[in-house]
Amino acid sequence: MALTCGIVGLPNVGKSTVFNALTASEIPAENYPFCTIDPNVGIVAVPDDKLKSLAKIYEPDKITPAVMEFVDIAGLVRGASKGEGLGNQFLGHIREVTALIHVVRCFEDENVTHVDGSIDPIRDIETIESELIIKDLDSVEKQLHRVTKIARSGDKDAKADEILLSRIRTHLDHIEPVRSLAFDEDELKRVKRYFLLTMKPILYVANVDEDEILAETRGNLTQRLFDYAESTGAGALRLCGKLEQEIALLEEAEKLEFCEEYGLPEPGLNKLIHRAYNLLQLQSFYTAGPKEVRAWTIRKGSTAPKAAAEIHTDFEKGFIKAAIFKFDDLMIHGSEKALKEQGLITLQGKEYIVQENDCIYFHFNV
Repeated sequence: MALTCGIVGLPNVGKSTVFNALTASEIPAENYPFCTIDPNVGIVAVPDDKLKSLAKIYEPDKITPAVMEFVDIAGLVRGASKGEGLGNQFLGHIREVTALIHVVRCFEDENVTHVDGSIDPIRDIETIESELIIKDLDSVEKQLHRVTKIARSGDKDAKADEILLSRIRTHLDHIEPVRSLAFDEDELKRVKRYFLLTMKPILYVANVDEDEILAETRGNLTQRLFDYAESTGAGALRLCGKLEQEIALLEEAEKLEFCEEYGLPEPGLNKLIHRAYNLLQLQSFYTAGPKEVRAWTIRKGSTAPKAAAEIHTDFEKGFIKAAIFKFDDLMIHGSEKALKEQGLITLQGKEYIVQENDCIYFHFNV
């Protein structure tokens, strides 16, 4: 699916370290600004214990997880909206992603420089947000100028755009992101056509040191970030990028031992991937058999034919019906035969909205 999470933040906050951990790759993470210029793209498997449970029942030749895409975007600096630090290029990369993972430094380390000379997570967040707002304001001004001319001719659609863009401009003038505005259904459709940077959903990631990740309580810097996120309606989580990169390069069994040694229930990246998955409004459904057990990714609210299209476009074109059972029911009863006997496999038509953890067999004709 063409849905991606862009990893953003100031230089030297740990963006590339987090990206390396996500992709288990070795993109350079240097101690100077702009070590990342072209965006690095990584396809990441979504951790899913349900696949292991399904595999125990079907004993397939192959297990395939759902995947999602992350983009490591170079660090933005103050003045990026005016071209500072290759800002226009970086902002263009942000425009191309669907949602934002904003990595914020919440640890002190005299060996890692900060572009502003001190550690202040709220200032850092506002620096990035301000640059995106300024860029959006410029974009809105241009679009408003265009639609206003058309609206004068009596065009009702252009008039509606003019009213909405004027409202957005006022909001941006108050240094507020577009995502914090409330829109009705029609307005939301219009806003999506404007491709505004601050409309993208965002998740803040507090990059902390090892001492804090092992502590039961958040440090002061991290707590400030979480309070800010809550006040703006955004999500937040904390992880130690350096520690996660070490975990990511281990074999699966070693990862479990490492986490147990540090008293971690699971790698922090698993939480990040799941939170990013939700941020993109994604969910999984499953197909299962002796050849393959597989998780597929769809947008929440997708119909059965749209889910079928993820497997093959012919499945959508020739869709007849979908045989559906619930993962939890399969775990309780142990086999499809038992589900049939209990009447727990249902046949659904084109209007059915696929639910999280549905297991599906598609019937189609081409």
